[in-house]
Amino acid sequence: MGRRVNVLFSAEAIAKRNADLAREIAALGTERLLVVAVLKGSFVFAADLIRALHAAGLAPEVEFISLSSYRDQTASTGAVRIVHDVDSDIAGRDVLLVDDILESGRTLAFAKDLMAARGARRVLSCVLLEKPHKRAVRIDADLVGFRCPDQFVVGYGMDVAHAYRELPFVGVVEVDADEAS
Repeated sequence: MGRRVNVLFSAEAIAKRNADLAREIAALGTERLLVVAVLKGSFVFAADLIRALHAAGLAPEVEFISLSSYRDQTASTGAVRIVHDVDSDIAGRDVLLVDDILESGRTLAFAKDLMAARGARRVLSCVLLEKPHKRAVRIDADLVGFRCPDQFVVGYGMDVAHAYRELPFVGVVEVDADEAS
């Protein structure tokens, strides 16, 4: 896409926060922990967090679920659909949902309800970013990496039209003056 991206949260700040989050999760005393990464945006965060969980003394199993409420837009459509479901049995397990950003809350609420309905012993949620003033449903994440300003962010797995996922930091795409008007 060729546009400049201004760093909002550096790779170093994210790595430090991941280690802190992993220690917080370890202190919760989980049983048969299953990390469920919500794809696609959380894949980088989930990978780094899982390695941090290992360093904190945990050995979680890992699954993936792909949920969509955005499609190719920059704002949620409001309807959440399952694109790819988990394969593992959830019943009786502690599930840690890992997502990139808590904004409207629809996706996370849907995922938490789904895991609870499938018999999870406990469903916890961990998000890299939280935009607290954007909620459409009443939900809070159990663990939050960073509070995020009301800007569209990219990098560290998050994208716009499938671009910028590879960036090692979270940033904001610089908009040209011509585009802003």
